[in-house]
Amino acid sequence: MEGSIIKGVGGFYYVSTDQGVITCKAKGAFRREGIAPVVGDRVSIVAHESGYAHIEEILPRRNLLIRPAVSNIDRLLIVLSAHLPEPDWLLCDKLIVQAVMNHIEPIIVLNKADEAVADIQEAFRREYRLFPRIEVSALSGEGLPALKEAIRGKICCFAGQSAVGKSSLMNALLPELALPVGELTRKTDRGKHTTRHAQLWPCFGGALLDTPGFSLYEPESFDEKLLQSCYPEFREAEPCRFLGCMHISEPGCGVKALLADGRLSPARYERYVEIAKDFIFRRKHQYD
Repeated sequence: MEGSIIKGVGGFYYVSTDQGVITCKAKGAFRREGIAPVVGDRVSIVAHESGYAHIEEILPRRNLLIRPAVSNIDRLLIVLSAHLPEPDWLLCDKLIVQAVMNHIEPIIVLNKADEAVADIQEAFRREYRLFPRIEVSALSGEGLPALKEAIRGKICCFAGQSAVGKSSLMNALLPELALPVGELTRKTDRGKHTTRHAQLWPCFGGALLDTPGFSLYEPESFDEKLLQSCYPEFREAEPCRFLGCMHISEPGCGVKALLADGRLSPARYERYVEIAKDFIFRRKHQYD
């Protein structure tokens, strides 16, 4: 039979099927081939004399993220805090890039709207005006209906800094989970990770993935055109003078003209330059 992996712990995989959740092990050939099933995988399983079903085949994946190891994601819900911890805008932009490059739709979520700092709220609305975005409060319930609609019928994954409220949002959406919630450390205003392993929670005709440490940037493609497609603001620019313009220091750049006209956020552009330079460096050294 076929099913979806909803959790993997200690070499065991929990597969949701039409007959319920079945505990499985991966067949030995996967290890020899350097392959590992991950949460989100659609798999085929068969009974085995050991007493545990075996995962015999991993069905074709729509996408695969390496860290954390999850697959078949439709939407990435990138969570920022409207209060503390202060938003890591660069991380948000990097996660958008990672999502788009893996054919995942990014949705930007501003949590803690009930205690929003005006400057943060204004920056959120300005910087991500061309992206799907939701302002929400896990505490008051503001914005939760819109968040449920974003999840409905889709496989969604929360991502972002610690203590922005990912687990709190999970609890608000699915109170029966009662997931542990982290706290801010007093000295640094940074959060402590509470999620220990990736797990898929069916809901609203789709599913939610809560993942540990989803704050890493691991691009697998180094196509500059693909990178620039992650910036819908650039579509408003006139054509650049040179083909292959990276919009950094080239003359006759249409994107730099947007910046000069005030139609492109300087802060978002500066973060683009940082990501683009890192992107170029990784491309040059990918085979080192």
